[in-house]
Amino acid sequence: MSTTMGPAGRMPASGPTRDRRVADMLSRRRKWFDRVVQALCIAATVIGLVLLASILFTLLWRGVGALGLHVFTRSTLPPGSHGGLLNAIVGSLVQTLAGTAIGTPIGLMVGTYLSEYARNSVLGNAVRFVSDVLLSAPSILIGLFVYTILVEPFGGFSGIAGCVALAIIVVPIVVRTTEDMLRLIPTELREAAVAVGAPKWRVIVLICYRAALDGIATGILLAVARVAGETAPLLFTSLGNLNWSLSLTQPMSSLPVTIYQYAGSAFDDWVDLAWAGALLITFGVLALNIVARVMLRPRS
Repeated sequence: MSTTMGPAGRMPASGPTRDRRVADMLSRRRKWFDRVVQALCIAATVIGLVLLASILFTLLWRGVGALGLHVFTRSTLPPGSHGGLLNAIVGSLVQTLAGTAIGTPIGLMVGTYLSEYARNSVLGNAVRFVSDVLLSAPSILIGLFVYTILVEPFGGFSGIAGCVALAIIVVPIVVRTTEDMLRLIPTELREAAVAVGAPKWRVIVLICYRAALDGIATGILLAVARVAGETAPLLFTSLGNLNWSLSLTQPMSSLPVTIYQYAGSAFDDWVDLAWAGALLITFGVLALNIVARVMLRPRS
């Protein structure tokens, strides 16, 4: 019986041996690729943490030194007058709370409609698409829109226009959160309530809303955190006010706009107030996010 020799006078590798070598080679390649990807992920994480830590360190270093009792007890004053941020803080609270109060019921009702009445309808898909587009729209466009419909026709900036601009930003966030949370509720809960004769509206209010309360509240808090730091819409609507004013029909001060105006100032005391305001907004948004995470955490 003749034996076929390889090109170097050796026996060719058998089928199982060759397959094992190929498998080992592929395994080494996969392990090498896995290590490279893992290293890149770790490097990206380190870069992100370093940048975040740098931002927070700079904010604390510049902001804590500028904090003082005068920041919370005095309104904005001319340079060198040791002014504070009282009117800006109150103006931000008023506009944020008013915008949330306007946008939350609208977003809640739209989200309920999309989840309970129009899940797969043409109108529901259209509304959902418009809401998603509005969710990703630049906030400056919303400010220009409100400027066109409320500021220019009425001949002046106002706190009402600022509240409406913030409300428009709140609506799509609450819509998305409400729809997602209501979709997570088991159908059996609805069927059980309907089986005992409860009308649909009562099922939604007493069963669905109660089961999805934590998620909806979390979405509302996240919307508040989003609008609390918005600057561009307020520049075109409420504009800002260096004087104390709680009138919604007049220009109203806010922390983001004051920070924008003071950060580029040539006066050191105004720059310090800008850092103090940035620190207040950062910790306010951080507190809201912590509260939202605590509320979203599953209960034992």
